[in-house]
Amino acid sequence: MHPLGKDELQKLSDAVAKEVDGSEAQGSITDEAARLLREAGVIRMLQPKDFGGYEAHPRDFYEVLMELTARAPSIGWVSGVVGVHPFEFAQMDPRVQQEVWGEDEDTWIASPYAFIGRAKRVEGGFILNGQWPFSSGTDHCEWVVLGGRAETEGGPADEFTEMRHFVLPRADYEILQDSWKVMGLAGTGSKDVVVKDAFVPDYRTLEVSRLNSREYASKYRPDSALYQVPFDLLFPGAIAAATIGIADGVVRHFSDYSRDRVSRMGVKATQNPYHMASLGAAIADIDAARTQILTDITDAYEMAQRGEYITSEMQARARVHQVRAVHRAADAAASVFKNAGGNANRLSNPIQRQWRDLSVALGHACNVQDPVYAAFAGSLYGIPKPAGVII
Repeated sequence: MHPLGKDELQKLSDAVAKEVDGSEAQGSITDEAARLLREAGVIRMLQPKDFGGYEAHPRDFYEVLMELTARAPSIGWVSGVVGVHPFEFAQMDPRVQQEVWGEDEDTWIASPYAFIGRAKRVEGGFILNGQWPFSSGTDHCEWVVLGGRAETEGGPADEFTEMRHFVLPRADYEILQDSWKVMGLAGTGSKDVVVKDAFVPDYRTLEVSRLNSREYASKYRPDSALYQVPFDLLFPGAIAAATIGIADGVVRHFSDYSRDRVSRMGVKATQNPYHMASLGAAIADIDAARTQILTDITDAYEMAQRGEYITSEMQARARVHQVRAVHRAADAAASVFKNAGGNANRLSNPIQRQWRDLSVALGHACNVQDPVYAAFAGSLYGIPKPAGVII
């Protein structure tokens, strides 16, 4: 079960498309956009049923992200990033889930996951410090999950080697409101957050290695197939889905723009064979990119439903497919944008915004392609993956 059928998704995408200008102008998604997402249940798609969620098929989640980012890139991007966090929190200590969702099932959680913070061990937990960039949708969130390195239990003091995620309520961190001045995805409001000497109890942390090995899922959600999907497959897949959707939006806007466009030589765009060839090829490449990542996440989920374990080899192949699909879609968008002409660069033309948003989305760590290609190829020969590569 999930909240959005085809007709409902169309209505939602039509509605959020009206919030694009306002979101970009204010540097975060509008209150109306946030209301629409909450009302539609988008952020609760991967949330556990016992806390008001849908535990939806991850393919359905990806499809929603693709459609929203094609129409409203920043709003769809926030849907993906914030919408993944319930997937992780479902695998945490039940006390965390109760604190976050017990009174309001629509409570949103921000991130980022970069291991920037430093956490000293104290009795009962950690003292966390750090400043993190790129906290998408953070103004509409009441909690945050942050990556950091902690002192290893029993190890030397001030030696931060243990990678963890730390969960904090809104009172324990500061949002730097003027920290998101960018050329694209401006409406995501991906501002910096700062933590100064915050105490984080043990139960509000996760060891990343145990999250990725599905140890927490086996302990807290053993009967749900959704949470047996690896975090390091589902999360980058959401980033890939959102990015492919943005690229699709470039192609859609180009298609709409071409319908009535006439060149300075008086030739209709629809009668220009090179122009039309670029559009046809781009649509095919977008379709191929979509199909690839949707097929892989469906295969993984169906394996989990059968009680089978998704191996690291399968995960690596799906990850290399994700980044390849992203860049196939981005190349398709580039091929049509170069044929859009000078008027496509006017701020009144939606093609240029979609193009700028795509350019920024491609810079996300999950979309960086060469390290993933190399790590995947190395895995075929038993070569360990380099540190920091998500595969």
